[in-house]
Amino acid sequence: MDFVRRTATDTELIASLPLDPEGRTWVRLDGPGGSEAWLIGWPPGTGTGWHDHADSVGAFLTASGELKEYSLAARLPTDGWKTLELTDGVDRERRLPSGQGRAFGRHHVHEVLNESPDAHAISVHAYYPPLPQIRRYSRSGPILRLEQVERPEDWQ
Repeated sequence: MDFVRRTATDTELIASLPLDPEGRTWVRLDGPGGSEAWLIGWPPGTGTGWHDHADSVGAFLTASGELKEYSLAARLPTDGWKTLELTDGVDRERRLPSGQGRAFGRHHVHEVLNESPDAHAISVHAYYPPLPQIRRYSRSGPILRLEQVERPEDWQ
């Protein structure tokens, strides 16, 4: 978390990120101790969709603007399923205005959104070990469905 806090206060770096009015933009950073790190720009109304980071632990912090995180307070099985019915009370949400962030453990299922109608957000993310994969999910009410597994070559 120290790395993302420190990086988020680097105003020159934050200002250097090219912003696109329609799609997220990102730049890979040199993360500490073999971690994987990213600077991400979020246009108004964009988000990640539901996903997890497999066996990586992570942290992210909003450097400018505001993000919202929706997450599941439930330990899901890591393999061998395509569809799960979530129980009541597992949904969590948190606002992450500029200067606020969070750390998370392995298999943390969440989605991150910039819900602003008119302002970009910028955030700093770090993962260790470097992301082995990202599992993407769709959600309809209490039903969570595994849709896709991405590997590093899909996003680098």
